[in-house]
Amino acid sequence: PYVKQIDTLAGEFEAQTNYLYMTYHGCEHDVEPSWIPAFAGTTEANGTTDANMSSRRKPGSSQDSIIVLGSGPYSIGSSVEFDWCAVNTSRSLRELGKKSILINSNPETVSTDYDESDRLYFEQLTFERVRDIADFEQAAGIVVSVGGQVANNVALPLAKAGYTLLGTSAKFIDQAEDREKFSALLNEMGIDQPAWQRVTSVENAKLFAEQIGYPVLVRPSYILSGSAMNVAYDEKALEQYLQEASLVSSEHPVVLSKFILDAKELEMDGVAEKGKIVIEAITEHVENAGIHSGDATLVIPPQRLYLETIRKTKKITARIVEALQITGPFNIQFIAQNNFIQVIECNLRASRSFPFVSKVTGYNFINIATRAMLGKSKPMTYETLELDYVGVKVPQFSYQRLKGSNPVANVEMASTGEVACLGENLYEAYLRAWLSTEQVLPKKTILLSIADAHKAKFLPYLKQLDELGYEFYATSGTHDFLSKNGIGSYFVYKVSERKTSNMQTLIAQRKVDFIINIPTRHGINTQTDGFMIRRTAVDHHIPLITNLQIAQIILQCLIDFKGKAPETILSWQQYIERHVHHQPLLQAIA
Repeated sequence: PYVKQIDTLAGEFEAQTNYLYMTYHGCEHDVEPSWIPAFAGTTEANGTTDANMSSRRKPGSSQDSIIVLGSGPYSIGSSVEFDWCAVNTSRSLRELGKKSILINSNPETVSTDYDESDRLYFEQLTFERVRDIADFEQAAGIVVSVGGQVANNVALPLAKAGYTLLGTSAKFIDQAEDREKFSALLNEMGIDQPAWQRVTSVENAKLFAEQIGYPVLVRPSYILSGSAMNVAYDEKALEQYLQEASLVSSEHPVVLSKFILDAKELEMDGVAEKGKIVIEAITEHVENAGIHSGDATLVIPPQRLYLETIRKTKKITARIVEALQITGPFNIQFIAQNNFIQVIECNLRASRSFPFVSKVTGYNFINIATRAMLGKSKPMTYETLELDYVGVKVPQFSYQRLKGSNPVANVEMASTGEVACLGENLYEAYLRAWLSTEQVLPKKTILLSIADAHKAKFLPYLKQLDELGYEFYATSGTHDFLSKNGIGSYFVYKVSERKTSNMQTLIAQRKVDFIINIPTRHGINTQTDGFMIRRTAVDHHIPLITNLQIAQIILQCLIDFKGKAPETILSWQQYIERHVHHQPLLQAIA
């Protein structure tokens, strides 16, 4: 293929941009390889073969050029967070005197602004195309760790073909990505992990599920963003999910793992150099484990983790980082239950939360990672745990645009956006972020439909809201529970009870302005009264909460702020300047 410039001037003038693409329909290159200017007297590279290019290279002539792989087209699981990482990598390289050659194929991204890099290839992120560009440019190395899973997937084939990867070795990337290899490593190190097995038949799946006990997490091999993942609570559900999984990935076996109930999930984002941690930040999920990390509400610094849990997590992280000889960005996901810590997975790349932890802590994790990959880390002490403010990131969904979808978050990612805000405490930060996702606080009336297992957990909040003058509408079970505990509520029929005045008409007529519907663990059935509540709420743009932990937080927010939004508003810089006093870092991260 030949390298061509994209004509940004519609042929009116000769294009002189570094906006490039490759084509087989050409006979000469529009530009010279980035290493050509290093040769005295060399002015023309058009039509030069790869072999001739290699023979004409001066030793070290390409050391100033680095290829950065972006994230490709946006989709659920691969989106703007990784574009932030690619752009900051490019900027960091240029700050360090390197030429940035960026490959990406999405016109919506900032990384495809050709001013953000020395050369921009608007191309697909496949092994074949990356290899073509690498052969032409003869760059010193390729960064595969800032474009999400799409870029990470080409690490091993590039390394096997002899290309230099900057950062963690492809051998260790493969060890972390391959479930069996990573599991074996954890076993060897004595680090706990949820029980799991790769199965190839329904019979084997049933036997393993019986052995470890339900519920079990079902997932196909080679997935992105939890595609076709499900939690099976019994044998019947397991059979159903296995059939669905085979449709997605029929040529690969299915992975079954123990699903741990009532456990917390936490993540460690960090940067390492040669197996030693340079900086790390621990984030806490508000929702219990079982919600995809891309849909979870994240909090930093953690507000509800035991100090012992944090200590153990940091210790395990250090051991894994050393074992995999990590250089560059990494993300490790953990599950914790009463200080019992287990490792879910490890990604030797930047994660979706890298921009979030960078913004909240004031330290640009990607800038630090780029320096680590080039061996130019700055000796500094980074404090990411002791902050005197809190950052909260909440997901934003598009259920209103997806007719018939069930608005309950689960193990498969569904969010299409996110908002992060800072506050003096968890509740202030959460309420700001939640309101920023186009939500509104209830003025007076709240509809309650809560599964029996969770009713008692709401009692303290509902008593205080009752004293503040809020009115409650409730279906039969919840109505009886409230009455027995001295809280007045208006009774409303379920749809299945086939009364003219029921919860669906109540919502459609907008007689309630806030809805809490906490389903059972089996709340995936779209034929239930609960689903009708949720779907009608979404269709009529009424704020809906379906998660127990989120509902508890939002009710506490209503109590603390008396149903109003927090009044004091500070800029991001005002928060960060309390913690980080290095102005260059502030400028770099902004």
